[in-house]
Amino acid sequence: MEITGARARLLQLATDQGESLAALSALIGRNSAYLQQFVRKGSPRKLEEGDRRRLAQFLGVDESELGGPEEISPESMGKPLRSDWIDVPRLDVDAAAGAGALAGEERAIGTFRFSAGWLRGQGLDPVMLSAIAVAGDSMEPTLRDGDEILVDRAPRTWRDGVHVVRAGGSLLVKRLDLGRPGRIALISDNPAYPPIELAPGEVEVVGRVVWKSGRL
Repeated sequence: MEITGARARLLQLATDQGESLAALSALIGRNSAYLQQFVRKGSPRKLEEGDRRRLAQFLGVDESELGGPEEISPESMGKPLRSDWIDVPRLDVDAAAGAGALAGEERAIGTFRFSAGWLRGQGLDPVMLSAIAVAGDSMEPTLRDGDEILVDRAPRTWRDGVHVVRAGGSLLVKRLDLGRPGRIALISDNPAYPPIELAPGEVEVVGRVVWKSGRL
């Protein structure tokens, strides 16, 4: 099908800003092929309001360019401004800080809003961020049961620090200890939990924990 209108504009913006449609799909909590199908196959026929708003904020354009209603304001007339805020998807999955729990379906069930300037200052790419909950007490006092954590999934060289990992079918939040030849140790901050030693091939590092929130 011919790519026109909002579909063509989205493809142009993604290309100009060096973002893939798969990465932008992740930004709005959709599967990696969602926006590819929207652009190339016309399905869905139009973007949902929340998806359109989040994409427009990230790409720095008015929603009308992506199929939304025209919004006229002194700030937007002829000079669309990049939003000061980024909505990061909150995924329907918990990272176990304890004995381990199977990961649930990774779909967005909400968002956390962050200052775009703060994210840039931390060197974080919004497309590579997601928020999930902590379950269990093995990372106390650093992380408590029910805390929300921001996970940076950008590919990086492994290093010590708090990470979300997959191991043995479970999603865990642990510190990485890389100082043991041929082994990776998953360390809990709660001394009641012993280290878990695994071979490198038995651990998938999902991302580094870069922020947390929780009740007092």
